[in-house]
Amino acid sequence: MRMWDRFAAVVTARKSWVLLLVLAAVSVGLIGGIGGNDAAGEAPNSLPGNAESARVKELLTQFPDADTAPAVVVVTRTDATELRAEDLTGLRAKLGELVISPDRKAATGRLPVEARLSGFALTDRINDLRDSVKAGQPAGLTIQVTGGPAFGGDIADSFAGANITLLAVTAAVVALLLIVTYRSPVLWLVPLLVVGSADRVAATVGTGLARLTGLAFDGSTSGITSVLVFGAGTNYALLLVSRYRDELHRNADHRTALRHAARHAGPAILASNVTVVASLVTLLLASLPNTRSLGVGAAAGLVVAVLFVLVALPAALALFGRNVFWPFVPRADDRIAAEQGMWHAIAAWVVRKPVLVACGALVVLGGCAAGLIGADVGLSQTDQFRVRAESVEGFDTLAAHFPAGAANPTIVLAHGDSAAGVQQVLAALPGVDRATPTGTSPSGLTRWSVVLNAEPGSQQAFSTVESMRAELASIPGAGALVGGGDAEGLDTRKAAEHDQRVVIPTILAVVSIILLALLRAVPAAVLLVGVSVLSALAALGLGAWIGLHLFGFPALDTSAPLYAFLFLVALGIDYTIFLVTRAREETPDHGSTQGIVRAVSATGAVITSAGIVLAAVFCVLGVLPLIILTQLGIIVGLGILLDTFLVRTVVIPALFSLTGPKIWWPNPLSRVPADRRPNASRV
Repeated sequence: MRMWDRFAAVVTARKSWVLLLVLAAVSVGLIGGIGGNDAAGEAPNSLPGNAESARVKELLTQFPDADTAPAVVVVTRTDATELRAEDLTGLRAKLGELVISPDRKAATGRLPVEARLSGFALTDRINDLRDSVKAGQPAGLTIQVTGGPAFGGDIADSFAGANITLLAVTAAVVALLLIVTYRSPVLWLVPLLVVGSADRVAATVGTGLARLTGLAFDGSTSGITSVLVFGAGTNYALLLVSRYRDELHRNADHRTALRHAARHAGPAILASNVTVVASLVTLLLASLPNTRSLGVGAAAGLVVAVLFVLVALPAALALFGRNVFWPFVPRADDRIAAEQGMWHAIAAWVVRKPVLVACGALVVLGGCAAGLIGADVGLSQTDQFRVRAESVEGFDTLAAHFPAGAANPTIVLAHGDSAAGVQQVLAALPGVDRATPTGTSPSGLTRWSVVLNAEPGSQQAFSTVESMRAELASIPGAGALVGGGDAEGLDTRKAAEHDQRVVIPTILAVVSIILLALLRAVPAAVLLVGVSVLSALAALGLGAWIGLHLFGFPALDTSAPLYAFLFLVALGIDYTIFLVTRAREETPDHGSTQGIVRAVSATGAVITSAGIVLAAVFCVLGVLPLIILTQLGIIVGLGILLDTFLVRTVVIPALFSLTGPKIWWPNPLSRVPADRRPNASRV
């Protein structure tokens, strides 16, 4: 603890402003030296490198046309009638051969797009192609450009300016909530500037890590990281400022009060940060590349956030003195927050009826968790984006007039000397509409374009891909591999299920170890982890139900359960640490039951404020175009509110009261009576 005493003395000293200058200089150097994120406009890479479909992608680079990818042009009449010969004359000159649909109401052609293009460069190329192919065509035609390159271009376009919008809306939400919390026209600026600076430095550090590790910090990774930095950083700031305000009621000198606040709040803030960072690092065990990228980027961002809050915020507050709270300036009047107020009344009522309160609250959480029953997981390519781009509309048009899988054919590769056997198997396989050889590579591989008669991304399509793989594996020496959109979707779903089985238990183990090390109390750690898991499941169930019935989402994204569980458990334990470390501080003088009552009284306001801020910040993720981000915003926002108003305020005090002093076993606090009346000298 002497370390924290020395640390608090340094960051609140009269010359602590030097720390601000050093941090500012380092920040400017990093931002200027590293620059912006090159992958900000790209879609998440959710395909594991060892998946069969990923191997197909790699082998396709051997084919002569590997340097191009086909964009698909779909033509229909605006009056939904059959196409006429004169409708297609100009298009044939631009596209060459056209394929007419069986109902003669649609036609398709292909345009080559440079395969090397990505992000906003791809957007520009697709927009040029659209302008070119539509120019000079007869009136009454609807011409849409879709296919893989068009999807990539539209995704990048949907992210154009989105991160700036996210930053602006997040900062506005945090500013508004800080003004409401502090009721001061001045104070809110200090934590907002500190956390905002941390966010910009975190984005730069993430870009540098991406270049060093080869991981792609795409638009969604950057967005989630920014929300975490703002949300968690603001929470840390709220905890420190709240303790600072309490200490100002006990100390006439603001630097002394600030030193006590940094000394007592610092360990809880750091422990909370370590818990979330350690949980994020477990994502490196995942097989999905975008999940690993999020783990690295968000963990680095939160390390930056805690550095700024623990170093820059006390130094900034020390400069302004107690008048930063104007017009409600705390005075040295010995007011004790732990013995009065609404939160004290609620906690006192809870511990008087702990059985009734705990059972009622647990029934509510269990009912919410029941929303997971029957919830579907897995979105098709066109369902992953809230924006209705031309590529999505063209995809739907193509599917309406051609076999369901024509919009996104499956790719099969096999050794050329087994081509006859492969063709025979594909032609006889149920679920396959047609299989067409489309070229041979210099290494002797033959490629087939296979059209399925199932809706892309559907369970029927996945079943057909699995059957195809099983049947082709029986051909001796063929070395057949199945890739393409549906195969990639299937491989991604399997990898996501694997990641949930591996990462979720690891997160729980990490959180349990940290709580045991921090509290040195086995029952408390087990109880708190158990309640956090139930709360996370309740939020997942409630969020899945709301997404389906209110927002019309067809399913949860494959990554949503893992991401949501991670954030809910890690951030839920975050608030638990704020509460329970204060309870441990109060227990020696007041006992386990009154200790938790006083802890709720002292931290109720700040935990509520922090929870509302974090929930609101996560909801801001909805400004980004990916449905998974909207789902995360809904689920995590709801979960944080459940944690704030039900778990921390009601469930934990009730369970602490029921368990009594044994909650702290084997810590010496387990021998302190449940309701200890301190001597006047110890108050």
